[in-house]
Amino acid sequence: MRQRKLGDTFCRKQWEDILDLLSKHRLWEYRPLNKCSSCSTIYIDDCTVSHPNFRNMIKCVAMAVYYHIYNRKSEVILDIFDERLYPLGKKLSSSESENQEPDYRTIHRFMRTLFNSAQLSSECAIITLVYLERLLTYAEIDIGPSSWKRILLGAILLASKVWDDQAVWNVDYCQILRDMPIDDMNELERRFLELLQFNINVPSSIYVKYYFELRTLAEKYDLTLPAEPLNDIRAQTLEASSRACDHYFVNLRKNLKRWSSYNSISFQRKSMTILS
Repeated sequence: MRQRKLGDTFCRKQWEDILDLLSKHRLWEYRPLNKCSSCSTIYIDDCTVSHPNFRNMIKCVAMAVYYHIYNRKSEVILDIFDERLYPLGKKLSSSESENQEPDYRTIHRFMRTLFNSAQLSSECAIITLVYLERLLTYAEIDIGPSSWKRILLGAILLASKVWDDQAVWNVDYCQILRDMPIDDMNELERRFLELLQFNINVPSSIYVKYYFELRTLAEKYDLTLPAEPLNDIRAQTLEASSRACDHYFVNLRKNLKRWSSYNSISFQRKSMTILS
């Protein structure tokens, strides 16, 4: 297995592999955008760094998780993430065998259910992917058919508490996943944090890199909302949103000063991720 240097930056070659994989399985068909901005008219959609489009982000993060599962190089798994030992439900459905790779739609449906039920923001989807890939690097494990749900759930639990001002309690998630005991939920979160070495800092530069790469992926397969001409009202809305985002990131940096920078950590990981 090839060795990689740890870092929170996207590898374009591996994103191209995602696109090829989606084309191979015919999940989407490329359709170029027809509207182009000019000096007289600027076309924009509702997706910005401060307020990413919810639907796009959920779909693109689900693609990344699917890519990890499909291209895993080993079956290394920790007991805490093994659904065969700690099932999320009483039994698996006929379409979700414990040894069968989930398709993209299954992963997307699982994410969409959690995000909609817990009313999580689209920004949480980006942070979820950051934490998920950071876990694969730190713990030197791979995500597979019997572990993807619990790994993804652990990343969502942590992302919702770190990012959102009004975090969802673990007991609330147990109302969504009714067959999962609260003790199991708490232990999953605790072990996830320990494996991350309690490094939950996500610099704004890393967040922005993830956002633009996910947005590029969405535009490649025409998942974005139709672009509309920029008018005075939409310009004022974007300006207000940008100002609110500035204040948010200032406060976020103040709260995260006590954690060491993730960019200062450097070691090697043997299992494959989509980031380099």
